Amino acid sequence: MLRPLCSALWVFVVPVWFQIMLLTDPEVESSLLISSDEGATYQKYRLSFYILSLLFHPEQEDWILAYSHEQKLYSSVEFGRRWQLVHERVAPNRFYWSKLGLDKEPGLIHLETSISEGQALYVTCRLQNCTDANKAKPFPGYIDPNSLVVQDEYVFVQVGNGPGRPIYYVSAKRDVFTPMKLPKYTLPKDLHVISTDENRVVAAVQEWNQNETYNLYVSDTSGVFYTLALENVVSSMGVEGNVMVDLYEVAGIKGMFLANKKTDNQVKTHITYNRGRDWRLLQAPSKDLHGNAVHCLLPYCSLHLHLHVSANPYTSGNIASRESAPGIIVASGSIGSELTTTNVSVFITSDAGNTWRQIFNEEYAVLFLDQGGALVSIRHTPLSIRHLWLSFDEGRQWNKFSFTNTPLFVDGVLGEPGEETLIMTIFGHVSHRSEWQLVKIDFRSIFNRRCTEEDYQTWHLHNQVGDIHTNIWEPCLMGVKRIYRKLKPTSRCVMGKSYSVSMTTGPCECTEADFECDYGYERRSNGRCSHAFWFHPSSMSRSCTTGMTFLNSTGYRKVVSNNCTAGVSTEYTARRQQCPSQAPRGLHLVTSEGTLTALCVHCVFFYSVLSMCSLCVFYSVCVFIHSFIYLYVLFRGDGARTSITLDFGDGHALTYSNVSSIEDASNTSTKAVGIYRVSAWGRMAGLGGPPRLYLHVICQLEYIHLSAPFVALRNKEVNLTAVLWPSQVGTVTYIWWIGNNTEVPYPLLCYPTEGVNTVTVQVSAGSSIMQDRKTIAVHEYFRSHLLAFSSNLDEHNPDVPEWRLDVSRVIKNSLIQATSVREDQLLVTVLPGLPTAAEFFLLPDKQLTDGKLSEVLLNALNQNLVQFTLRPGVQVTVYAAHLSRPLDTSQTHSGSAMLMLLSVVVVGLAVFVVYKFKRKIPGLNVYAQMQNEKEQEMMSPADPTVATPPSSQRDLVHSLEILDAESTSKT
Repeated sequence: MLRPLCSALWVFVVPVWFQIMLLTDPEVESSLLISSDEGATYQKYRLSFYILSLLFHPEQEDWILAYSHEQKLYSSVEFGRRWQLVHERVAPNRFYWSKLGLDKEPGLIHLETSISEGQALYVTCRLQNCTDANKAKPFPGYIDPNSLVVQDEYVFVQVGNGPGRPIYYVSAKRDVFTPMKLPKYTLPKDLHVISTDENRVVAAVQEWNQNETYNLYVSDTSGVFYTLALENVVSSMGVEGNVMVDLYEVAGIKGMFLANKKTDNQVKTHITYNRGRDWRLLQAPSKDLHGNAVHCLLPYCSLHLHLHVSANPYTSGNIASRESAPGIIVASGSIGSELTTTNVSVFITSDAGNTWRQIFNEEYAVLFLDQGGALVSIRHTPLSIRHLWLSFDEGRQWNKFSFTNTPLFVDGVLGEPGEETLIMTIFGHVSHRSEWQLVKIDFRSIFNRRCTEEDYQTWHLHNQVGDIHTNIWEPCLMGVKRIYRKLKPTSRCVMGKSYSVSMTTGPCECTEADFECDYGYERRSNGRCSHAFWFHPSSMSRSCTTGMTFLNSTGYRKVVSNNCTAGVSTEYTARRQQCPSQAPRGLHLVTSEGTLTALCVHCVFFYSVLSMCSLCVFYSVCVFIHSFIYLYVLFRGDGARTSITLDFGDGHALTYSNVSSIEDASNTSTKAVGIYRVSAWGRMAGLGGPPRLYLHVICQLEYIHLSAPFVALRNKEVNLTAVLWPSQVGTVTYIWWIGNNTEVPYPLLCYPTEGVNTVTVQVSAGSSIMQDRKTIAVHEYFRSHLLAFSSNLDEHNPDVPEWRLDVSRVIKNSLIQATSVREDQLLVTVLPGLPTAAEFFLLPDKQLTDGKLSEVLLNALNQNLVQFTLRPGVQVTVYAAHLSRPLDTSQTHSGSAMLMLLSVVVVGLAVFVVYKFKRKIPGLNVYAQMQNEKEQEMMSPADPTVATPPSSQRDLVHSLEILDAESTSKT
């Protein structure tokens, strides 16, 4: 991407030998200056558009894509000498070249085009022929704007899921798109693709309970199934508003990453050699720059690095490594208990992060020359400088050189294309008002000979476990032993273009360290992988078809690109088995569009408007749903002597005087929905009576929650409540289904027999129709008691119905294991809202004394015997809440039934207040009742007094009867 370097020119060094491209400042003129002789001469080519960014083809040196300020994409196959329009309304930085071996032709382009606000398309077309007839749509449907990512063999898109969270799709090897499978309760707010090399995806995900950190997830080869690699990685905001995650992939060594993790409000740097399977801290140098001993013991003290890569290609970032120099990493950082921005020094490692040395005690930019055979450093300072430092022995000794007679304020450094370059260009200003100065430096004269075989040595890649005193080496990384050939630190020679990194490998037997946890499994404190509380290992077999085969996971999968053989490979590898024969069950009915509505006919309306006004004044109403309603007042006459008043009938009125001078729309804000009687009054003879308009202000329905007791008594009334979010959405229609029948009038039920019953409510508001369903267990009698949990459960409670169902099952299993209660005698439900609470229902046999079972359960709870593991490191304790004592439901209702009865009283009072003062409330809901030939539909208002607040306000409410408004349960 282009970056402004001065007020006159932009410069771009093309990765093609002998060609240089300069872009003029668009404020002066739009032109290209192209040189084919290393800058000796330039030829100017004028442009009809302003270039914002360029993208060069990875194989074809003359093919370029240019993105303009008008969101237009242009292409050139003559190195910028001629241009052709490819497509309009292209999203910035969302266009990609085809990849050889995956796409059908090299001239294919992947594009994200804007359709409307909030909608985009993923299309592909040819470089020189991107017409509608030649376009392809690999993803069927609209995608979210700025979500297309084409990287290596993977393609990613994001699709909004209505008011819920987005769905992320992935296509591997240009195959069909599949939803990405993150752990069930990850619930991402944001997702970034970090790496896709070696047939594996590394993604940074910001989960629902994170604000400034991201979790790292790694995939299998398909890019579909993801497991957690590292939690709470630090992130920051870039200069252009982009998110920057503190994760660095080391060049030259596959599977090696550095990451900054926040632990107890301290940022610490971790390193991995096996693609995130294992992480450890960095051992600090044993001596400082002056040779003094450094006392820094793990894990209390370690080395921490700044991992930001510079967005400017002409300046060095905080860390650097090269493919041609494996094992050498240069980075700025600090030593101590955490990463700091003070006392920053520069450190280097020559053995891939096992040992580090301090080379400068302040920040320097370090560049690689001659494929890492020499290092050049320039001081990071706002002051003018005239010296640079050069090292031939991997930073152990530095020689000082002067590159200019006049001190220069350095703006950046340009290197010649290629890893083996020995020529670099420093550019900057003599003063802040001077012209741009370029200094070209040729280091070839410093070297007196070319390298021979005697100048190289072998180096074994390894992972040093423990501290410097333990000194235990692990030679097998990613299943192989890797031995590199590298230049000796004492050799001062030129490697040149003929040098290439050579490596020999040796096989290693597979151990448990070569396998990571499979999807749905988590690594426990003992190092073993166990399935997560939400995952059913048998679900994979249930999803396959009879007669087919499936891979029965052992809970482990080999780390992608790991090449170990034999050993424990058979023990940990998934086994292919035949799908079991199963009876059909679990039918799920959905529509093709995923909605509950269908259009019988598409109607087209034609309007014919005859306007006779000499001046049109419009007035906008901004309601809390962020939509705008424009009201037009049409009249004839002299606007300069006219005064118009708009009255909304709710106390809001606005008067315009001298309306001919009005240029901008005025607006007012209201927080109520309903029907407004709008009147326009004109203070001028001849305008006639006031015109009136009845304006309906509505909201978009986002969530619906059906509140019903989990267990009910036989022959006792059950109250049902439907809660909407937002609570005021205008005209609402409620339809209730009790089992397979429609019930009227108000859903106050009474079940005469024991069993399991279903209740469904469907709500229609405007163009939205949503429904929710609940299951009610009816019994003759039961006992119930409220449950509470240790506070760590709230931190991992996303407050969605699926999570509550899974945790209810885990709690039930824990109660059964800690007591002698049978499975059919116990029901558990987790209640919506925070703090997390639950209720258990004891269903004893009529022949047995239920008091003893209740006592056994309460004793186990009071003795902290009921515990379960929510995730690795999160052990939750369940105990009996002391808000109420156990209730004998053979004589009275359960706690839930009593609370539901109180809600009926609240509903009655609310209805009375609405009826009493309905003429004063402009946002009064209007309820409709409709009659059908086959069934009668009953509409019932939801009680707005019990509406669930948004998630940002959940922690302010502590009632056990909070209703869920965080997600919609759809049939």
